[in-house]
Parts: sequence; structure tokens; C-alpha cells
Amino acid sequence: MIAAAAAAGHIRFEDLGLHPDVFSIGFFTLRWYSLAYIAGIVIGWWYLLKLLDQPGAPMARRHADDLVFYATLGIILGGRVGYVLFYAPDMILHPLRIFRLWDGGMSFHGGVIGTSLAIILFARKNGLNWLRIHDYVACVVPFGLFFGRLANFVNGELWGKPANLPWAIVFDRTVPTGVPEPARHPSQLYEAGLEGIALFTLLWFFFWRTNARYQPGKLTGLFLLGYGLARFTVEFFREPDSQFAGTIFATTIHMGQVLCLPMIAGGLYLIATAPRRRERVEPIAGGTSVA
Repeated sequence: MIAAAAAAGHIRFEDLGLHPDVFSIGFFTLRWYSLAYIAGIVIGWWYLLKLLDQPGAPMARRHADDLVFYATLGIILGGRVGYVLFYAPDMILHPLRIFRLWDGGMSFHGGVIGTSLAIILFARKNGLNWLRIHDYVACVVPFGLFFGRLANFVNGELWGKPANLPWAIVFDRTVPTGVPEPARHPSQLYEAGLEGIALFTLLWFFFWRTNARYQPGKLTGLFLLGYGLARFTVEFFREPDSQFAGTIFATTIHMGQVLCLPMIAGGLYLIATAPRRRERVEPIAGGTSVA
């Protein structure tokens, strides 16, 4: 009854006029979620070229196109495999469902692992410093996070816990049929702000206003720590995944928080040890050496 009362006077999601599909033509449907991936990759690629124009870049602009290809595969494969392992292991018993990407289900933590492995393979193939490439890629990831969380909001998914706040929103189909819908935290927007805008601003400052890019691993560490803390915090306002109902991952600590713990620890380690990795940086193409 309290939840139902809390919904009175709040914005209803259905009144926002949002829909998961941009348009449909015959059998083809373009979804906002797909556009979010495309926007994140394209804008990230553009910004990466801006970063590579600065002195001491770990690779040349000609490497960027290949890197984007490797990273995209890492995002898609790692994100999907991570979702299956961390959130839906039952899919292993129905392997064809794993390939139904259009049904949704991607894990950011799995995407990080997949992208990291892809970067390592790319760096080895081209004789480049894989950790410094991670630093540059870390600076562009917030674009994808921002657009991805906005797409989650447009899809009306991954909503937050019930809340009686002025900006709470009444989402559709969050409770069993017949039960009044409560107003909820728009946790997707919280994540877009923290994981997208705030994290980008942090990395922008350290890249452009400090010598962090000359300390291999520091920017990567800042990304891991920043994302880990942001996601861990927002999970307190986010409804736990339905498949974990009644388990420790719903009552005590969310799966997303568990997966953030190694990111936070890894980020702290990389930041603390970055100064000792400081070395004379020779540019891959053009420019001058940076001591």
C-alpha cells in the first residue's frame, strides 16, 4: 500500500512516449540499444584519434581502425559470455539462446574482460605496449557507458528500487499483474551520470591536465576504480536481478557489486604502482619524446 501511495503524482514511464524501437521496416527493426552501441563505438573512435594526436601516443592513428575492430569483438563476445556466466548460467543448457543477442542480455564486466583480452592480442600482434593502449581506451569507454544506460532507460529496463522522491518514475511491468506499480529510482540515469559523465570528466582531467598518460596503468586504474565505486554505489538504489530473488545476491550484496570488488582492488593497485612504471615514452609516429 505504501508503494502504491508513493506512485501517486509521479511521472509515469508510459507518458514519456519512449519505445525500445527506433523504427521497423518489414522484418528489420532498429533498436535504440543497437544505436547506443554504434554511437559509443563511433564517438569513442573519434575521441581516441584526438588522444593519439598528443605527444607520446602508444600507437599510430593507422592502428586505431584495427583496434576498434578488435575491441568491438571483445565487447560483444565478452559481454554476452559474461552475461551467461554471471547472470544466466541456465543458458548453457540451451546454447542456441546464447546467440539471440536481439533478446538482450549483456554484462559490462564480461565486456571489460573481453575487450582487455582483445587489446592484449592486438598489442602483441603489432608489437605495442598493451598497458598503455588500455590507458587510452579507458578514456573513451565512458561514451559507450553513457549511451548504453540511456538506452536501458528508453527500454524501461534495469529500473531502481521503490522510492518516494520527486524524480521517481512509475515504470511498466515491474510487479505481478494486478499489483499497483510503485514509483522507482531511475537508476539507469544515475548510472549514465556517474559511469558516463562523471567518469569521463575524471579521465579527461587526468589525461589532459596531468602527466598520468606517461605512467602506464594509471588511467586504466582510475577507470577501474571510478567505475567500480560508481556501479557499487548505484546498486544500492537498483532493483536486484529477478533471477537472484531469495538469494544472497538480492538480500545482501548484488552480483554487480561482487563483480566490482576486483575492479576496485585492481584499480587501486594500478594507481599505486603507476609511478614506478614511469619511463621515457617514445612516440609511435611523429612528435617528440616525453621524459
